[in-house]
Amino acid sequence: MKSPREYWPRWAETLRRYQLHKFTAILLEAGTPLALIGAQVLYFGRGLIVNDQLTALALTLEEDNEARAFASFLVEERASS
Repeated sequence: MKSPREYWPRWAETLRRYQLHKFTAILLEAGTPLALIGAQVLYFGRGLIVNDQLTALALTLEEDNEARAFASFLVEERASS
């Protein structure tokens, strides 16, 4: 499996396309317990759907530092756009 950070540009582009990047960055910066619950839901869903991107997203959400780093990545991408 790839490193979760390798998926970040694709995720950021998708979030920008649907104009959800600001909302997502806010949730990731402020919603640490919510992110952890989201990670657990994704891990639970691995039994139903096997997908490397979902696993990478779960890993990103599970680690507080990674979730905040992705939020910063979204903000940086937003500033450069």
